[in-house]
Amino acid sequence: MPKLKTKKAAAKRFRATGSGKILRRKAFKNHLLQKKSAERKRRLSHLALVNERDEKNVRLMLPYL
Repeated sequence: MPKLKTKKAAAKRFRATGSGKILRRKAFKNHLLQKKSAERKRRLSHLALVNERDEKNVRLMLPYL
């Protein structure tokens, strides 16, 4: 069976935890930051887990994750 290709855009956005779950960044932290509170920006800096409903699609994009 041939090797599977990784979607490079997805590889830059997701990474796996030690237990095999998938981490993602939170949205809304790239521009227009002046009007967002420091607390809100700090919360947005943390990583989040990919929702279980989306996890299958991410795993298809990243066959070797």
